[in-house]
Amino acid sequence: MRFRKLGRTGMKVSEISLGCMAFGRWIDAEQSKKVVEAAFEAGINLFDTADIYGRGMDNRNPLDSGESETILGPLLKGRRSEIVLATKVHGRVGLGVNDAGLSRYHIMQAVENSLRRLQTDYIDLYQVHRFDEETPLEETLRALDDLVRQGKVRYIGCSNYAAWQIAKAHGISALHGLERYESAQPQYSLIDREIERELLPFCASEQVGVIVYSPLGRGLLTGKYVQGEAPPEGSRGAAGEARLRGLLQQERNYRLVEQLKPLARERGWTLGQFALAWVLSNKTVTSAILGSSKPEHIAEGVRYVGERLSAEELAAVDEICRANP
Repeated sequence: MRFRKLGRTGMKVSEISLGCMAFGRWIDAEQSKKVVEAAFEAGINLFDTADIYGRGMDNRNPLDSGESETILGPLLKGRRSEIVLATKVHGRVGLGVNDAGLSRYHIMQAVENSLRRLQTDYIDLYQVHRFDEETPLEETLRALDDLVRQGKVRYIGCSNYAAWQIAKAHGISALHGLERYESAQPQYSLIDREIERELLPFCASEQVGVIVYSPLGRGLLTGKYVQGEAPPEGSRGAAGEARLRGLLQQERNYRLVEQLKPLARERGWTLGQFALAWVLSNKTVTSAILGSSKPEHIAEGVRYVGERLSAEELAAVDEICRANP
């Protein structure tokens, strides 16, 4: 495994991180343990979860949130000091009017619940899950700054933010001497390259770490989904994940996959390995989150970690993407 500094901080994280959204949602505690053990064996040190991850994401019951944190916490016992633990706050986790969002009220309550479920005294990277238009940024940042000063959080980050939203937050942090967002967590893959327009250049300029999710296009870039055929048993598609279902309805995505496969075959790699290498060939990307439900997914994903695509391969990818806008 290779490691990169998280933005301007001195903390280093593995180029591939483990996404724990499947824990308690699609796989049980026993299977989750196998995945975590495979991640440790592979040298992964960044574990990413969120307080909303669990069955509630599918059954729309916020009381079923938090299962991922509950499962993950005990699995890190005895190795807590070896890992960078990241979780998130924003989503609805209860029935109360204030059980969501980025108000001081909710953040202070949510962090205590996350710490309890994770069975730890501190969170290395506490991320706001998405922008909250109803809460002043200063209120959110002051609450997060207090958590850092209290020792409950080491660094703060944001997920699903636009470049202007991070810039505005940075301005408030600089003006008031508050902790700033040191990382961003956007979606990025060969299927979705939107962040190349503004977010990645901004993060490179301002030394913001970039931890990308869905580098395999929610599984589409593994090549296991075939147009016109039912999703493979045990896959996200078979589970009916809404965002993947939308991707599976776009003919353009299947064309893209088929045209990328020869590039992977030339290297003797799987399409998934090629897609991960493409993401990590971007110097602005700090780490790619691998959302695994089976330990073998980890071993396959990290097999060629550290290898970068050539300029010729990157150009070929760009040509294929331009032909499939």
